[in-house]
Amino acid sequence: MTRAVVVGNRRITGLSADVIAELVSELGPLWHERHQTKLASRPRKRAVGAGAKHRLVFVDRLLAVLIHLRHGATHDLLACWFGVDRSTITRAIGEIRPLLAERGCTISPGVRLRTLAEVVDHLGASGRTGIIDGSEIRVRRPAVGRKDRDVFISGKNKQNAVKTMALTDQNGRVLFCSPTRPGSCADITHARQLGLVKLLADGPAVEILADAGYQGLGAQTGGRVVTPPHRKFKKNAPEWCEEMHERQRKAHSSRRIRVEHAIAHLKNWRALARHLGRREHISDSVQAVAGLLSHQQTADLDPRRQR
Repeated sequence: MTRAVVVGNRRITGLSADVIAELVSELGPLWHERHQTKLASRPRKRAVGAGAKHRLVFVDRLLAVLIHLRHGATHDLLACWFGVDRSTITRAIGEIRPLLAERGCTISPGVRLRTLAEVVDHLGASGRTGIIDGSEIRVRRPAVGRKDRDVFISGKNKQNAVKTMALTDQNGRVLFCSPTRPGSCADITHARQLGLVKLLADGPAVEILADAGYQGLGAQTGGRVVTPPHRKFKKNAPEWCEEMHERQRKAHSSRRIRVEHAIAHLKNWRALARHLGRREHISDSVQAVAGLLSHQQTADLDPRRQR
């Protein structure tokens, strides 16, 4: 009954029943293979087929992880809902979340983008414009005495956070979300560390829209990163110049707003609104949610699935 309710109501997981069915058929064999490999890697103490059986089958494990990512439900709550022990839910999340993170972002049925280089090549081949922006996710404050305790403090909102870079196309479809960095890392520094400058300088001709936090990348990439226009006069600017600057700024902002909408859709998954778990797992959560959201966006655009 629990499984039927979760699958049948899109508000619970954020995914349609068709997408969940595709996830089960895709990830089920991978999970079973990894589970058997783990069992075979240690000396056997029981006969083949002996021992306790799983009380939480793979489908329910996947649904529990989706609910955890979508609503930030605690392990205790999910354990009560599915009628298992808390440790079973914790183990299931630790097994399924990396599988979701490895899928990449879906751009068409059977075609996925997993690295930033693949995204740049896709934008170049399709002639589309990319949009980048940084997003911060609040995390728990590191323990007292840690030498890197202050690196998680964001210079923007003065809170403990990690930062990820989201990249979408001109229509707001999610194409890539980077692994996270501590909140003190600047947006432009994060982009450089990901190798975006080299990919754009050596790759196909691609236009990337960005906000003022990425000013400076345009000169390093031959003008392929477009940022808001600079003010030509710092003081006593003519009225015509101010009007032109405001008009150019609004035109750039109206094109770039799509990535803000995409980040808002990502933050609808409560695991990315505020992360309460271990910081080592936040990158997997970000990339798992990005892959799930892009998969659902692709499914919604498929005319065969529209009703």
